[in-house]
Amino acid sequence: MIYNSFTIEKDADGIAVMTIDLPGKSMNVWNQDLINDFEAFIHEFTSNDEYKGLVITSGKESGFLAGADLTMLGGMPDDATPEQIFEANFRLQKAIRKMETGGQDFKALQKGQANAKPVACALNGLALGGGMELVLACHYKVAASDRKVQLGQPEVQVGLIPGAGGTQRTMRLAGVQNAMQICTQGKPMDAEAAKAQGLIDDVVPNAELLDNAKAWVKANPKTAAKWDRKGFKIPGGAGAMDPRVVPIFAGSSAMAQGQTNHNYPAVERILSAIYEGSIVPIDTGLRIESKYFTQCLMEPQAKNMIRTLFVNKGAAEKGAARPEGVPKQEIKTLGVLGAGMMGAGIAYVSARAGMKVVLLDRDMESAEKGKGYSVKLNEKGISRGKLTKEKSDAMLGLIQPTDKVEDLKDVDFIIEAVFEDPAVKKDITERVEAVIRKDVIFASNTSTIPIANLAKNFTRTEDFIGVHFFSPVDKMPLVEIITPEGCGDKALATALDYVGKIKKTPIVVSDTRGFYCNSVVVPYLNEAALMVKEGINPALIDNCAVHMGMPVGPLALMDETSQELGWRIAQSTMKEMGDDYVPNGVEDLLKTFVEDLGRKGKKVGKGFYDYPEGGKKQLWDGLEEHFPRAAEQPSADEVKERLLYVQLVAAANMYAQDVVHDPQSADLGAIFGWGFAPWTGGPMSHIDTIGIEEFVRTAERLAQKYGAKFSPPAKFREMAEKNQKLYADAA
Repeated sequence: MIYNSFTIEKDADGIAVMTIDLPGKSMNVWNQDLINDFEAFIHEFTSNDEYKGLVITSGKESGFLAGADLTMLGGMPDDATPEQIFEANFRLQKAIRKMETGGQDFKALQKGQANAKPVACALNGLALGGGMELVLACHYKVAASDRKVQLGQPEVQVGLIPGAGGTQRTMRLAGVQNAMQICTQGKPMDAEAAKAQGLIDDVVPNAELLDNAKAWVKANPKTAAKWDRKGFKIPGGAGAMDPRVVPIFAGSSAMAQGQTNHNYPAVERILSAIYEGSIVPIDTGLRIESKYFTQCLMEPQAKNMIRTLFVNKGAAEKGAARPEGVPKQEIKTLGVLGAGMMGAGIAYVSARAGMKVVLLDRDMESAEKGKGYSVKLNEKGISRGKLTKEKSDAMLGLIQPTDKVEDLKDVDFIIEAVFEDPAVKKDITERVEAVIRKDVIFASNTSTIPIANLAKNFTRTEDFIGVHFFSPVDKMPLVEIITPEGCGDKALATALDYVGKIKKTPIVVSDTRGFYCNSVVVPYLNEAALMVKEGINPALIDNCAVHMGMPVGPLALMDETSQELGWRIAQSTMKEMGDDYVPNGVEDLLKTFVEDLGRKGKKVGKGFYDYPEGGKKQLWDGLEEHFPRAAEQPSADEVKERLLYVQLVAAANMYAQDVVHDPQSADLGAIFGWGFAPWTGGPMSHIDTIGIEEFVRTAERLAQKYGAKFSPPAKFREMAEKNQKLYADAA
């Protein structure tokens, strides 16, 4: 029989080698074709006496098997019953279990008859999610001593639990506590770490991998999984009454919810699957796991997270917004104007991607300091074993610090990241245009200044575009690409090609002050600052945001971005807009912090928090002296609602005004730009989950109490009246 998803080669000893290699895919994944083929082959393997054993490996350089094709999981009809969803997703579970038992009855195996056909895994790359679950079900697991080999159960990161035996087999191999950590944290581990936990059996040089696996299969013609043998016990103890694990079960839920703040039901379900599965035989445990997996699939959280964090993210990174008909732009040399925090970060990620970087600043000392940022990051990477000195030296050799504009004459792309002052940006733009080629695209990394205002300083306005990074550039995955009126297709294509080369996630937005992300995050930060002025406990403000799912509280975030930058932007905006400027109510707070108190943010060790050297941050105890605490404090739910809805309404306004063009980009920008609660799938997904009618009703109530900033846009009122959804018509 011919299989499309893998090849089968059987040697003279009857040992088959399955080499998984999905056609047209850069990475092997469990899609419908692979499941169908695997199910069919396992039936053939277990029923045909010509097959004496099996070795499973991968034919792809990219890895072994990277879990399930998440787009497949959402393919069930909307009217599918829970039973139908369960059975559809239990197919793979059954096929893997049949491979593991050789089609034998569990009770027969329990009698001590080790009569399943041996199956070995020759792990030659990444094995995540369903890929790791396939590995765990093999009787012998050998991995190549290669950095590419990584194992993990990351399903929780998209609101799911392992659904092909991950909770049950990990527990039976590594013990209850290790299984809880592996499945709830979703972090990958290398081959040696997996071996130390008992998840794989051996690690050998890559050249010996296949022979090692075959030799084991040949030497073990009859076998069975450990848990199918009589007398098997879970390492370290298990069960409801085992005194060794009762404290683990008792404390695990509290510890997990302390980290997730009850925002991720999948975490609780993982713990339940492990607890319940530790009491029953594995076949019952597998059905328990599948039950919880089905529950996750039936709820909006997993659907929202899969759509945003996997489907839409992948589409954006593959160039969904790239204009057609424009040849791919090859950027070999990048010019970066300004070697401060942003410019230095841009230089680092660009050199890391293999581009030569000409890093310009006003003097050599400043330019060299900018390169020093890359030196420090590389030194950290070397110390952690993630980078070799040779690779570091080669990368650093690509960065050329300079104070001479003339050195930019041969660059292929320019990114300006100088001081956030229109006059400074005008000067450097005009000087640089005089020396660069006439086909070079010029991009500005401004945070808030409309790109059209800056494009006036460049004679080729069709070749001027905004490319907005987030700080720190080396860690933040999002890049906002801003297209002012008159921006050409080549400029957009070049910007997207560059972002693809540095492996970040782009969204394309229209030109307005603050663009999309800052137009939402600034009202959010301002609302938190207004709460401080109202006398609301700052600890309540930040803790509520964290419990809501934000990575840090808004006051801590203001410290990170710096009050000085906020005050500088406010002053620049007031100056540019003149009489059209509408005060937001926090100008006096920023002025007090920066000019009167010198509390400019984390970079100087003091803002809303104090940052003692070598110690933990703590709220500034002098804050109440300047902003007295109100006698009556709001409830946590009131604070959460206010912090959530100020973001939802601002995001809705940007979508209604077509600053952000689609729900997908709005959700990606929110999660990857300022850390909007990932469990929601993003603000547009969350509005759909709440229901637009309920969103409008709540926003209007808040607007009556706190002002027009909470008033929902007319477009959303109309959608509520028509009972529409944001994602109903999304492409």
